[in-house]
Amino acid sequence: MTGFLSNLVQYQGLFRMITVLGIGGTFQIGFQISTITYMSQHVKAFINETWLERYGHPIQQDNLLFLWSFIVSIFGIGGLLGSSGSRYLTVKFGKKKCLLCNNVLMIVAASIMGCSKISQSFEMILIGRFMCGVSAGLCVPLHHQYVGEISPRKLRGFANSTSSFFWTLGKAIGQISGQRELLGSQALWPLLMASCGLPALVQLLTLPFFPESPPYLLMQKGDTEGCKKAIRQLWGEGQHQAEIDDIMKEKATMENTKILSVLELVKEPAFRWQLYMIVTLTTTIQLSGINAIYFYTFEVLQAAGFDEKMASYMTLSIGLSELLAAVVCSSIIERLGRKVLLRGGYWIMGSLLAAITVTLSLQDWYFWMPYCSLALIILFTVVFAVGPGGATVSTRVEIFKLSCRPPAFVISSVLTWLGVFVIGTTFPFLVERLKHFCFLIFMVVLFTSGMIIHLFLPETKGKSIMEITEEFNKLNFKNKKIPATPNHVTEDYTFCTRL
Repeated sequence: MTGFLSNLVQYQGLFRMITVLGIGGTFQIGFQISTITYMSQHVKAFINETWLERYGHPIQQDNLLFLWSFIVSIFGIGGLLGSSGSRYLTVKFGKKKCLLCNNVLMIVAASIMGCSKISQSFEMILIGRFMCGVSAGLCVPLHHQYVGEISPRKLRGFANSTSSFFWTLGKAIGQISGQRELLGSQALWPLLMASCGLPALVQLLTLPFFPESPPYLLMQKGDTEGCKKAIRQLWGEGQHQAEIDDIMKEKATMENTKILSVLELVKEPAFRWQLYMIVTLTTTIQLSGINAIYFYTFEVLQAAGFDEKMASYMTLSIGLSELLAAVVCSSIIERLGRKVLLRGGYWIMGSLLAAITVTLSLQDWYFWMPYCSLALIILFTVVFAVGPGGATVSTRVEIFKLSCRPPAFVISSVLTWLGVFVIGTTFPFLVERLKHFCFLIFMVVLFTSGMIIHLFLPETKGKSIMEITEEFNKLNFKNKKIPATPNHVTEDYTFCTRL
């Protein structure tokens, strides 16, 4: 605790900036994912009323279900487009300018959705959700990279895990705001839908007071004094010449280093198993069942036997439990390591899904069985937040060299948002056809991924990128001769990570 307080005093500028980045980053995404759950019945009723007014008859149930699932999943389509352009925009304009412009986009999208009921147009919800997705797809990789570039090495694991904390904090705040006593009522749901613009407004007003990342100022802008000023603002007064020297070495290295494109990264044999791991990690997050529970918590709890009002409060308890678990993850990730949290988390989550399926099957047999289902759902989200929720972000950052990190994040983001769209579109129909047995699909994915992580992922805790790369080379080249350095990289480097 003493060490944390001393770091808090010395790096107070860094912690303030991490907070600002988190509010406009993963907090905002978590907020939107949770609030959409509370608008399910209201938006469906609004669509039916609008349809009746336009065409003189109510909308068919299958069409209503399709429109609702499309409203949920179009967020993923926008995210797919936003993340695909993140690499180009970041390199051209820098992270700070991209985030500021992105905040304007989010505020416009929130305004469009907030005016949908007044305008009697559910199409405005679709447009706003799409724009929110584009904004989210752009800001999430920017958030992760920005935090990584401004953090010293000894705080790297903690700083990376804050994205999971802000994610769960956003969901918890969204769940509180979505209660019927606040903004989750029939009259106020447009305000709830528009409130996603508030985090963007906070970041838009506060981020200009913080610097661009020091490596960007020195290497892209050639602003040595600006780099030194940014370091002092973030890390406090002190001797930071060693960090500046590291950035200078990195700048010299960049002159002979080629930043790979997505296609070049896919073709490069030296990073084949790193790609396998990032695909496994990203796909498992999407197919773990956690997004299905996030998007359709009401349906899951109602299937467990809770009425609509009770399900609302139960959803809030799930969010608060996950928030506390995210705090625990930040404190143990450097102790247990990434591999243990991933592998153990997957296997425990798979076992919990099997138990949830059993309790949902027996809910009519015993009056207390629905409460068992609720307890298991809460435990499932807690295990996710403690384990894979935080460890996945750190692992994705640490297994790639900087020359490969931008295209790797593009691949990861595209898979993430594609998964959001697929799950958002198909899960309502899976629930309708398979009922609670749909969770068995996610269970198989979790056990399989846990075994892959156990066999092939090296532990990254406390290791340099070169040490991690050497372990992956044993898989990438096996009995072949391992090249000293891939032909596109002359030496490894990190952003301001050595003290």
